Amino acid sequence: MPTYEYKCLACGHHFEMFQKMKDEPIEKCPKCEGKVKRLIGAGAGTIFKGSGFYQTDYKNAKSPSKGSRTKPSGSKEK
Repeated sequence: MPTYEYKCLACGHHFEMFQKMKDEPIEKCPKCEGKVKRLIGAGAGTIFKGSGFYQTDYKNAKSPSKGSRTKPSGSKEK
């Protein structure tokens, strides 16, 4: 269920209501009983739940693979 934001046209009171999408908009201010207007909100951001989605889906392509080894700098081979 979305949260809708309202503003009273009489007293300027801002408030939010948790309503079903099929519910009718609120018409009266809870403080002064004045007429209210439903505001357009930005909405909620995406929420990722669970663990590991970033570890498996977005691996860094520049990281070395487990099998590759590099020589330490300054060592000489004989």
